[in-house]
Amino acid sequence: MLQIEHLYKRYGRFLAVNDLNLTVGKGELFGFVGANGAGKTTTMRICVGLLDATAGSVRIGGEDVLSNHKLLSERIGYVPDFFGVYNSFSAMEYLEFFASAYGIFGKEAETLCKDLLELVNLTGKANVDVNGLSRGMKQRLCLARALVHNPEILFLDEPASGLDPKARYELKEILKNLSSMGKTIVISSHILPELAEMCSTVGIIDRGHMVLKGTIDEIQRAAAVSSPVLVTIGEEQVDDTFELLKTLPEVKGVTAQGNRLRITYDGTKEDEKELLKVLVNNDIVVYSFSRQEGSLESLFMQIVSKQPANARTRQGGAR
Repeated sequence: MLQIEHLYKRYGRFLAVNDLNLTVGKGELFGFVGANGAGKTTTMRICVGLLDATAGSVRIGGEDVLSNHKLLSERIGYVPDFFGVYNSFSAMEYLEFFASAYGIFGKEAETLCKDLLELVNLTGKANVDVNGLSRGMKQRLCLARALVHNPEILFLDEPASGLDPKARYELKEILKNLSSMGKTIVISSHILPELAEMCSTVGIIDRGHMVLKGTIDEIQRAAAVSSPVLVTIGEEQVDDTFELLKTLPEVKGVTAQGNRLRITYDGTKEDEKELLKVLVNNDIVVYSFSRQEGSLESLFMQIVSKQPANARTRQGGAR
């Protein structure tokens, strides 16, 4: 459904989007995650026609939309990070106004807008002024607005920002329902676990470049592999163990608190067995050996971390 190829966006000397490539299948609920300033919003604004790309292409349904804004407006729905609503309208009037922009009037518009309000659980608020709605309700109303022309793909930029847990849950359920109806949805966020709760696929962007993409299961496995190995050894062997670990290419860093080592280890489950074997074969007394449970947040932080690798530090009881 969505194909982004070699996308670039430059502001003077600053490269906001750097050779970004992404494919999102039809009916997929894709989560676009990255730290603030990573390039998520810039990419989305290019995709919906609000910004020109410096280079690259964006295709929806196989057709280049960057050179055809009419086609773009027909095929996409967009909910920006800061949505605008007209406070003098009721919720129903608000949707009917946008329906008229797409040439939908009268009974057809009334029926459509009632259906959309029902879809986003706002039926009881049809005649309430927009300024009387909560933030979560306004967000759902803006989502209904983006669906007025029945677009093939939805782009939502930080849709859960500022919402309370109840409103976030309601939005998540609506998006999952839309996905089950065949809508392709692209959501951006800087909170990976939040996206993991609703998305089928996630991509992590850093400094304008896609650094990791996969299904939630694949991302979870990557999180497990990226987690540190925790080892407790004989107290008198800490120095020797540090020197030994420095020779292993999979070891990217070691920290110690007394005789408890935390090893940043770039290896698989099978490699872990070899690591333990190396320690034992070098007469290191190992009292415990385990891999910390994988965390999506720790994976995200590891990917976007600017800290230098291979750092060796000790805390509390260091020798």
